[in-house]
Amino acid sequence: MQDINSLRPLVEHIKGPAKSKPVANSLVILILMALAGCSALPASGPSASQISSQSSVDQVTRYELIELDSTSLSRLSRWPQESFHGRFGDYRASPTPRIGVGDSISVTIWEAGSGGLFTAPGGDRLSTGSKSVGIPEQVVGPDGQISIPYAGRIKVAGYTTLQVQNIIVAKLAGKAIEPQALVTIPRPLSTTVTVTGESSSGGRIPLSVKGDKVLDVISSAGGVKSPVHETFVRLTRGAKTAVVALQKIISTPSENINMRAGDILTLVREPQTFTAFGATGRNAQINFDAVGITLEEALAKSGGLLDYRADASGIFIFRFEPASLVRTLRPDSQLARGSSVVPVIYKLNLREAESFFLAKQFSVRTHDVVYVSNAPTSEVEKFFGLVGTLSGPGLNAIAVRNSLR
Repeated sequence: MQDINSLRPLVEHIKGPAKSKPVANSLVILILMALAGCSALPASGPSASQISSQSSVDQVTRYELIELDSTSLSRLSRWPQESFHGRFGDYRASPTPRIGVGDSISVTIWEAGSGGLFTAPGGDRLSTGSKSVGIPEQVVGPDGQISIPYAGRIKVAGYTTLQVQNIIVAKLAGKAIEPQALVTIPRPLSTTVTVTGESSSGGRIPLSVKGDKVLDVISSAGGVKSPVHETFVRLTRGAKTAVVALQKIISTPSENINMRAGDILTLVREPQTFTAFGATGRNAQINFDAVGITLEEALAKSGGLLDYRADASGIFIFRFEPASLVRTLRPDSQLARGSSVVPVIYKLNLREAESFFLAKQFSVRTHDVVYVSNAPTSEVEKFFGLVGTLSGPGLNAIAVRNSLR
């Protein structure tokens, strides 16, 4: 605000002739009171200077204020994002899946002639002439074995179907007539992926012999119920978990990694929003309508900057950042030493032409707060508007009094 001495000519003019001093004195008092209380004028938030000055109070850092420039933006762009490929790698499924505990096994045995262990005598009129027999479907037990007549208990867990077929034939050699065996897995529970959450029909999805990727499994589960840009995929593999936007998996082939038996896919719906405050055309919680938008797009969605109010040099983004990221931006940060997350305010000066390119590169995240501070002139306008409101009746009284002289 202006210094009181700079308003002395205005005050002297208002005081005018002695006969109008009672009203004028009251008006001067109102002006001085308004000047003294200008910091209490209505505002949509702190000014740019207040945000800068309040970052540290009594030598205690409250938040990190980081200028957005080419250097800080470069460091932000190099920071690794959550990634399936980076977290798990591209583990390819085996082209020959192996039998596991819990799988249901079906075995059919053939003999070369009639009258063997599994076929009826050729002269039996009641015989259909079949030279094969199907053994009832069995579930592989905790010991990894199944039972085959005349062969006893056979270990099948960890073997392929072809290997089990050869084991059965070897066990029946000398007992059956030139036996042959066929082993299938009708319900391969040990080679399935579990799909839960926002899927149309979640459950256990068996992996095919060719190997299945993330999108293959989601498709087999009926797809997603929520909009793609609001859907996130959480992959749990053993003790590791990572979350990646479905839209990123679709657009980035390297993220569509191969699935492994026992993986758990959880489809989560999380609407992406940011909040706009301050001297923007729209103060509201605003949907992204996409996974990730730039600061340029966020400002446009919020109605842009108001010409008569906005301070273009004071564009701020409020968010919490990992302490490890803050240390790359500000190695001497006190807050990054004692906490896993740090409150950070990014500042952009749109009065510089280069900043528009920075705004096109800076990504706004869900739950961010985008704030545009008021220009100092808007505070002056508010002040004089307040003075006009308070002094209007007094000036009208002076005018009436002067007209009656």
